[in-house]
Amino acid sequence: MACPYAGNGSLHDDTATPLGTEIGMIYGEYLMLDKVLSSQRMLSVVDNRPVHDEHLFIVTHQAYELWFKQIIFELDSIREMLNIEDLEESKTLEILKRLNRIVLILKLLVDQVPILETMTPLDFMDFRTYLAPASGFQSLQFRLIENKLGVKSDQRVKYNQKYSEAFGNESAAMDAIQKSENEPSMLDLIQKWLERTPGLETDGFNFWAKFQASAEKFLDQQVQTAMQEPVEAARNYHLMDIEKRREVYRSIFDRDVHEALVSRGDRRFSYKALQGAIMITFYRDEPRFSQPHQMLTLLMDIDSLITKWRYNHVIMVQRMIGSQQLGTGGSSGYQYLRSTLSDRYKVFLDLFNLSTFLIPRDAIPPLDVSMRKELIN
Repeated sequence: MACPYAGNGSLHDDTATPLGTEIGMIYGEYLMLDKVLSSQRMLSVVDNRPVHDEHLFIVTHQAYELWFKQIIFELDSIREMLNIEDLEESKTLEILKRLNRIVLILKLLVDQVPILETMTPLDFMDFRTYLAPASGFQSLQFRLIENKLGVKSDQRVKYNQKYSEAFGNESAAMDAIQKSENEPSMLDLIQKWLERTPGLETDGFNFWAKFQASAEKFLDQQVQTAMQEPVEAARNYHLMDIEKRREVYRSIFDRDVHEALVSRGDRRFSYKALQGAIMITFYRDEPRFSQPHQMLTLLMDIDSLITKWRYNHVIMVQRMIGSQQLGTGGSSGYQYLRSTLSDRYKVFLDLFNLSTFLIPRDAIPPLDVSMRKELIN
C-alpha cells in the first residue's frame, strides 16, 4: 500500500523517486516540524527543577492555539462570502461546510480539557509560579475569535475589557484587535442576511403581519378555552398565564419594546433580522429555507460549544487553584471565569430564544401560491 506522504513511491520501494528532490518537500519540511516540535520550552528545566506535567500543559495550550488559528481562518472565509448582497446557493453549501468544521473543532477543544485534568492540583502547583504573569486572558487569537463572531466590548465583564493591560506593549496585537472590532462581525453579516429573507416584504407575502394575526388568534382561542374552566382558581391561573404569553409576543411585535431590549443587551438582532430568523424557523421544511435553517443551527452550536468549553475551563480552574486564589494574569481566577458563562457572551442569543415565540403548526400562516413559487425559484 502506498504511503500517503511519499509522493509517487511507496514506503518500501527502493526505485521510488527520492523525497526532498525535484518533487518537493518531505513531510517534516512541509509541516516545519523542526520548529513545531522544538517549541516546548519548559521553564522548570531551564531552572534545573524539571516538572514532568509542565510539558503536558504547554503542548495542550499550543494545540488550542493552532486550532484557534484554524477557526479564525474559517471565520474569515465565511465572513467574506457573507459580505455580499446576493448569496448563491453554492456559496451557502460552502458556508455550511465550514461552519460545521468549526463546530467539530470546538467539540475537539471541549474534549481536550479532560487531558489537562489528568494533572493534579499539586502537579500544577509545582510549576504554576513560572506562568506569572501569563494568563489565558492573553490569548490574542481567542479574543479575535470572540470579536469576529460579534462579542461586543460593552457586553464583556469589566476585567475582560482590559485589552491594553494584556497587549499594551504589543502594537501588532492591539492593531489586530482594533481591526477585528471595526470590521463586520459574523453577527453583523448574519443580521443583514436575515433581513433579506424572502417573504418579509410588506408589499408581498408580508409574513410579519400574518404571524401577528395568527398569534393573536391563537391567544384568543386560548382565552375562550380557559373561560370554560369551571373552577375559578384554575380559570384565573390560565388567564394570567395567557396574558403573560401575550406580553412575550408583544416584545417582538412592538418595535419599541424590541429595541429597548436590544439597548439593554437582552437581544442582539435588529427588528427585521429577528423576523427573518422566525420565518426561517417556521418554514424550515421548505427547500429554500432548509440550508438557512441549518446555518442558524450551526451558529447556535458554535455558541453552545464555546460556552461548554468555558464551563469545562472554569471547573478545571476551580479544581486546580480553588475559588479564592487570583488567576495567573491578575484576574480573580475562578470568579472571573465563572462570570463569562452568562448570556452576555452568547453572540447568537436570539436564536436560542426563538422557541419562545413559536405557535402550533396548524396556526402558522400558510404560504400563498406566489410565495411558494418564490421559494422554489
